[in-house]
Amino acid sequence: MPADLPKRILIGRALRSDKLGETLLPKRIALPVFASDALSSVAYAPEEILLTLSLAGVSAIHFSWQIGVVVAIVMLAVVASYRQNVHAYPSGGGDYEVATVNHGPNSGLVVASALMVDYILTVAVSTTSGVANVVSAVPALRGHEMALSVTLVVLLMGMNLRGVRESGTAFAVPTYAFMIGVLGMVVYGVVRHFAFGADMPAESSGFHLAATDGNGSLAGFALVFLLLKAFSSGCAALTGVEAISNGVPAFRTPKSKNAATTLLMMATIAVTMFMGIIYLAHLTGTQMAEDPVGQLVGAPADYHQKTALAQISEAVFSNFTPGFYFIAGVTGLILVLAANTAFNGFPVLGSILAQDRYLPRQLHTRGDRLAFSNGIILLAIAAIAFIVAFGADPNRLIQLYIVGVFVSFNMSQSGMIRHWTRLLRTETDPAARRRMQRSRAINTFGLVMTAAVLIVVLVTKIGHAWIAIATMVVLFVMMKAIRRHYDRVSEELQAAEEADDTLLPTRVHGIVLVSKLHKPALRALAYARLARSNTLEAVTVNVDPADTEALRKDWDQRGIEVPLKVLDSPYREITGPVLDYVKNLRRSSPRDVVSVYIPEYVVGHWYEHLLHNQSALRLKGRLLFKPGVMVTSVPWQLESSERRGKQRAWSAPGAVRRGEPRHERVESGGSSPVESAAPSTDLIDASKDSTS
Repeated sequence: MPADLPKRILIGRALRSDKLGETLLPKRIALPVFASDALSSVAYAPEEILLTLSLAGVSAIHFSWQIGVVVAIVMLAVVASYRQNVHAYPSGGGDYEVATVNHGPNSGLVVASALMVDYILTVAVSTTSGVANVVSAVPALRGHEMALSVTLVVLLMGMNLRGVRESGTAFAVPTYAFMIGVLGMVVYGVVRHFAFGADMPAESSGFHLAATDGNGSLAGFALVFLLLKAFSSGCAALTGVEAISNGVPAFRTPKSKNAATTLLMMATIAVTMFMGIIYLAHLTGTQMAEDPVGQLVGAPADYHQKTALAQISEAVFSNFTPGFYFIAGVTGLILVLAANTAFNGFPVLGSILAQDRYLPRQLHTRGDRLAFSNGIILLAIAAIAFIVAFGADPNRLIQLYIVGVFVSFNMSQSGMIRHWTRLLRTETDPAARRRMQRSRAINTFGLVMTAAVLIVVLVTKIGHAWIAIATMVVLFVMMKAIRRHYDRVSEELQAAEEADDTLLPTRVHGIVLVSKLHKPALRALAYARLARSNTLEAVTVNVDPADTEALRKDWDQRGIEVPLKVLDSPYREITGPVLDYVKNLRRSSPRDVVSVYIPEYVVGHWYEHLLHNQSALRLKGRLLFKPGVMVTSVPWQLESSERRGKQRAWSAPGAVRRGEPRHERVESGGSSPVESAAPSTDLIDASKDSTS
């Protein structure tokens, strides 16, 4: 059985690097992959508007459709702006690349930190909102929201580890089902009301919505502030719009054209669904309240408020119950799968930042399925942390959500204005100049819209937004520190233009660490002699005088020409005496190199590691910090590791099968540790447990 069978079952077979083109997405798959976040936002954005307006009581609810229109205008403006982005910067850097190129590295890092917070909260908000919609339809699940949310994040992580194309195909059906379901509900509700005169009251329409804390007579500045706050809450519908500009490389060619087309499709569908839901909320009299029992006069004491979309669908499909459950099911599913947008955007952004040395290099490499596996896992862990910290409450998480989105929107649009202005200075073709001026005008309008929203968000939500801002600051400082570290290491390791004599040692002192004369020790001695150091000696630590004396006698009887040095250890310590001895050698001859050979044996099973101490690991870890000291491990594979190695070779691609000719591995002093499992590096104490 292959050693990595569980991994292959979970994420599938490994893909060759030359298969990367097979993972590229057509528009019909790219739409659910990259636009599911923006499309699913319409499920909770209208609810956020109603919740905010409820603070002023029923008198403010009629403003919801005007606020919805303004949100729709802002969305169309942002989408039009991002259509310019994908043509100008198709490499996948998105807002980060635009800000870095046009405003400088620090601005790019501000955008990157905002986007990372946005992606993390996308996963947290989408999964918790999806669970909330499912709980509205299945009350028996109430109380298990956190466990369900965390489980869904883990499942999404597993699906994305299988690769972008496979996850996109799996998510396409639910996304299209959600679009068809919501648009169908809007059409069904309008036809039922106007053609048949049906009355479709929501369950909350029979209650009287009272203002909280005497806010029913809001006027002047207080009313304006409340409307602005409701507008900023409704702008949650714009979250995820930027994902397509970050995922252009995942599209099939022509990449920029397909990405721009997908953006237009997404905007058209999202605005239609958003305004349709707000209209149906008016038609059905749907009411939402922060405190449903206190604000909804007439509601029973045990009343549990359903989501706005659940109330609307229940009212519209009052004569067709399967329709209600269909909407509840696909809404919960799309909200959960909307997190897939972040699982596609965050790893790509992390890879670009790692390539620019702002994040660990491990985030830059692709995994077995040609996905950025490390970024996917990191995103899942961060999202789970937010879900747990905020009790899986989507309304609390949404309050943190919009800041990062609109910070990146603003930096991106201002960067694009600079981009077009710079090109216009050198462009002489009249037709090209007209196109650039039109694009600059679009980006300018987008900047005005997004800047206004950001100001409103900061003014009305600063009580919650500071958490997101603080997280962005931490990420910014962390990325700067990582870049400084990589730059310092690169500068330190930079090869000199001329030969540096200080890199050439005068002499090499070879030291073989032994505890008794068994096969690993003899192999290490033979290997060290082949290296032809200027001096070579064997070193043992006198932990047990009887064992040390036995080693001396065995050494003399075998007539080994390498001299044996015994180090005293009154406290029965191994690492300290060896380090002191090496340090003294270095002190006496600073330009000499000390080469330490450590015999070790390799076991094949994890539980065998528990039977041996790890003194060699500690010693090697200390020696690595000593300048002028080279450490060489000389492995000896035990039978269990050889069997494990044969099992892996048997299951590997191209392995020799039963009945085919094969060549036995010849034991030699240079056997490769690659053939075995991870080594159990038992140096001196542990080697006494083995038999020669």
